[in-house]
Amino acid sequence: MSEKIKKEGKFSYLEIGEGTPIIVLHGLMGGLSNFDGVANFFPQKGYKVLIPELPIYKMSILKTTVKNFAKYVAQFIEHLGYEEVILLGNSLGGHIALLCTKLYPEHIKAMVITGSSGLYESAMGESYPKRGNYDYIKQKAENVFYDPAIATKEIVDEVYQSVNDRNKLIRTLAIAKSAIRHNMAKDLPKMHTPTCIIWGRDDHVTPPDVAIEFDKLLPDSELFWIDKCGHAAMMEHPDEFNEILYAWLVKRGF
Repeated sequence: MSEKIKKEGKFSYLEIGEGTPIIVLHGLMGGLSNFDGVANFFPQKGYKVLIPELPIYKMSILKTTVKNFAKYVAQFIEHLGYEEVILLGNSLGGHIALLCTKLYPEHIKAMVITGSSGLYESAMGESYPKRGNYDYIKQKAENVFYDPAIATKEIVDEVYQSVNDRNKLIRTLAIAKSAIRHNMAKDLPKMHTPTCIIWGRDDHVTPPDVAIEFDKLLPDSELFWIDKCGHAAMMEHPDEFNEILYAWLVKRGF
């Protein structure tokens, strides 16, 4: 997908299809390719999929916060000239989607979260392995998925390189601290944006209890489970993820 990346000012993003915009927010370890399934499915159903590269390792340390990423997403929406969009976020991307929706509700018509941080304080720290030998990193990467085979050598290599890169490690710790500071428990009951929660029943990073809590606290949410699925449902079970989300969007008239 890299050949399709557009660069406009400070924004680099993928844009596929035409129609109602769905902006996809990746997590800390999430490359844009994690959302190949979403990018291939939804444009055929009348949606435009936009996947911005979040400047996770490019902002200054002081600005490396969930709030600044939420602001970045709002500026991206403004840059594209959209009044309203659907936000879809996984892991840290879900947390950014939640905070963006809290701060700029007028721009978000619906929200989709999967394996999202924002409630479970150790989620960020645990999903990002500390420095260690390659086998340790491999085991931590495999633990993100129900099926360890999904943690390909390419994925493990990327994680290993990130945790041994001082610049990335410092920013990761800054994001983890910011995520804990921005716990959303008190905000969620005031957020009335329709929300689709899709969760892996075998998510070890943000366990099923977290999804139940999100569903309980959000006034207009619906929770869907995917069996034999870990932290990245859209990667492990792309077809099931897409069918659940599409049915929800149709039911809600989005």
